[in-house]
Amino acid sequence: MSMKLVPTPAFTSTGAALPFVALAQSHLLTVNANEIPVIKDALGPGVHFQPLRLDMELGIWVLLATFSPGAFIPLHYHTGSVDAYTLSGCWHYAEYADQPQTAGCYLYEPGASVHTLKVPKENTEDTVVLFIVKGSNVNFNDDGTYHSMLDASLIRHLTDTLSVAQGLGPIPFIAGGGAVHSIKGGDH
Repeated sequence: MSMKLVPTPAFTSTGAALPFVALAQSHLLTVNANEIPVIKDALGPGVHFQPLRLDMELGIWVLLATFSPGAFIPLHYHTGSVDAYTLSGCWHYAEYADQPQTAGCYLYEPGASVHTLKVPKENTEDTVVLFIVKGSNVNFNDDGTYHSMLDASLIRHLTDTLSVAQGLGPIPFIAGGGAVHSIKGGDH
């Protein structure tokens, strides 16, 4: 469902005018992770995700990631910041193995961080982490050569193609963007 956001005067519930304009919404932009299928092995063996928000224009991607015991994400460089909140299980960065992230841990990663995500093989449960990523992950091979780039556009592509390949049907998530020319084919 698309929603047209147009700046309009803002009012209190009693009708008093506020001293600014706001983006009036007819409904909340919300999704329920319990209703979003898990896209399996999307980022490698044992690395699954549920997209919550994908904004390709702002380069923001919000995922609920599920890692099987022993899963990993190769060495990567962040072009922007990351917020990570661990809901269950345990994981760590190979470069900071003495600082495991367990259920209830919140981690902030500034842009230009470099690390390798690992989930212990000894875990007895899946590890679930909420990631809010701004920018891209530039991924590298073990020898330091470029491997790939992971960003909101690729996550969107993986969501679209793997949901079909895995028979999941349409995946609900909050899609960002929608920039258009204000006169040529857009709202004015």
